[in-house]
Parts: sequence; C-alpha cells; structure tokens
Amino acid sequence: MPAEIPTSLERAGEHQPAALAALAAALAAGPSHAYALLGAAGSGKRALGRAFAAELLAEGAEDPERARRQALDERSPHPDLTWITPPGNQHLVEEIRTRLIGPIAYRPFEGTRSVFVIEAADAMAEESQNALLKTLEEPPAYAHILLISSEPHALLETVLSRCQAVPFAPLPRELLERRLAERFELPPERLEALAALSDGDLDRAGFLASELGTRLRELAVGCCRAARAGAIGERPWRELLQLAEEIGKERGSAVEAEAGARAEELGGGRDADRVRRAGAEAAKRADRRARTAAIDLSLALCATWFTDLVAVAEGVGALARNIDLAAELEADAGGLDPSLARRAAERALAARRRLTVNVSEELALEALFHELAAMLGRSSPVL
Repeated sequence: MPAEIPTSLERAGEHQPAALAALAAALAAGPSHAYALLGAAGSGKRALGRAFAAELLAEGAEDPERARRQALDERSPHPDLTWITPPGNQHLVEEIRTRLIGPIAYRPFEGTRSVFVIEAADAMAEESQNALLKTLEEPPAYAHILLISSEPHALLETVLSRCQAVPFAPLPRELLERRLAERFELPPERLEALAALSDGDLDRAGFLASELGTRLRELAVGCCRAARAGAIGERPWRELLQLAEEIGKERGSAVEAEAGARAEELGGGRDADRVRRAGAEAAKRADRRARTAAIDLSLALCATWFTDLVAVAEGVGALARNIDLAAELEADAGGLDPSLARRAAERALAARRRLTVNVSEELALEALFHELAAMLGRSSPVL
C-alpha cells in the first residue's frame, strides 16, 4: 500500500483492497459529496466508512489527530459526524429529515467539513429516499454523505446515480475460517461449515460460532427437519422466537450498560442524564434490531438447509454449506423430490422478505412451517 494512506484507513480496509484504493484516491484527489459503500454484509463497509469519515473530518481540523480519534470512537463521536442507524426494520423519514436534510445546511462546528452516514441505507423506504434526493443532488460544499448498504437493489436508481459507488467483495471463506480458528476451538469441518454459512460476513461467522449462534442454528435446522417429518404439532418455531427475543434483550442490555458507564464517567448532572436517556432509547432500538436480525438469520439458515437438501436428493456431490451435518441431510433426503426442497428454500427466502414489512413474526413462521410440512412431510419421523 502507498505510504500516504492513513494508518486507520489502511487497517480498516485490510481485506478490501479495491475499496481502500478507491477511498484513498478520493482523499488524495479531493472527495466527492456522496459515496455509496455497497457489498456483502460483514465485509467491512462500516469500519472502512467510519475510517473514511474520520479522515474527511481530520483534514482541515485545528487538531487533526483529535478529530480523527473522536470520529473513530463511537462512544465519543465528533460533533460534525452524524451516524444514522435504523430504529427498527426501517429508517423513519422524519429522522432522515431531522438528522440529515435539515442539519446539513448548518456549517461545521469544528474544522471545515461535516459528514453524514446512513447505515443500512437500504432500510430507507421509498418516501425516505425520495426526500433525500435534492440533498444528494445539491449538498453544501462542506458536507459529505455516505450511504452504507448490503442490499443495493433496494436503493432507488436515482439515489445511487447521485453517489460515487464503492463496491465491497464478500470476505473469502479461507479468511473467515482462519479468523474463527483464532477465536474458537472447533473441528475443521465445523469451521468450514460456519464460514460457508456466513456468506462472507465475519460478524455472522463469529455469532454462529458462539453459544447463542449455535443454538439458533440448531433450532432453525430443527424446524426444517420437523417440517420434513410432518411433526410440527409442538410448534418448534416458538422456541426459535424465544431465543431471538433473548438475543435482542442481551444486545439491548449491553447498549444500555455502555451508556451507563459513560454517564458514570461524566459524574452526574445534565449531561449524564442525557446520556442515560439516549442510552435507554438506543437500547430499545438495538434490542429490536438484534431480535429481527436473529429471526432473519434463522430463515436464511433454513433456506441453506433446503438448498443443501436439493444437492443430496439429486446426488450432485459435495454440500455447499452444511458440511458438518451431512448425516442429517442424508436422512432427510430419503425419498424426497428435489424440486420440493427447491421450493422450500424459495418459501424460506420469501418469508424473509415478508418480515421486512413488519408482518407478525410468529404468524409468518407458523404459516411457513405449516406450508413446508404439507409440502415435504412424511409419516415416519426423522428427528
């Protein structure tokens, strides 16, 4: 890497050389007003986006190192960095207006630039995206907007066309396996399976290797196998929903605890109270996001189970993902029409899409597994 690339930027883009080169070139040549960081979840977009924002704010700052340090530290953000995450499944149009469209007109508090980041930009409904168009078209000269998206197809072409696209590649499975092996003592076959199931997402790989992630996968596979057996009378998806709720509460508690620790550091007073209130609200949002993400992941795991079931039923050879559960897949594939397993995978993916529009999670899962049991079920259980 060229020596002039800032250390924090180089570190954040270690595994994304093309994206790193694009953003480093932008800093050297003079940055554009808007960028769209696009690519697989967990591929490092968030970390590299924050590092890029930190460099934008450091340039022209009276104390560049302090500005950079503040922007990189999520607990003590730079006053000219606005980082917007969705409160639930979607960004609220009012939040886009009050945190970006309105404030962007005000000059920076420090230095010469302000940066606005919309994380999970694909979670903006069409109304929010349309509201943002004029700001993307004609932002103030001192302002820069970063959109971060793992699902760019959900962004309007009119939004994407107003941004410089920076593509991110999924992280290679070999890298994920190495990183997992550094953190967890797991058999090689399981490491290989978890890396494959993660779709290039390092965060997802680490979660699936954890105790909660292991349990979530077991429950998702259990629901699939119950549907194959036609044995869903116990409603196995309810336990999956309970675990998702536990995952959400754990994440929410962690966010609230972090806010409490920051408030303690302030030693009381209005600022400490403000941090606690903001922390409580952030905890609610984090709880909801983590719960929703867990349910979404469980449906993704179901889809991969049925996709692998197709491979076994057709006798095509090596499994794509659930390498460590070959025996269970062989048991489920007996006598199965591969086209039905293919349809089951499609149904699981369709259920994922339905959950993005705030349908009842329990009803969506109940409908899915009843349909799968009717489609795949056989009289002799395989559980």
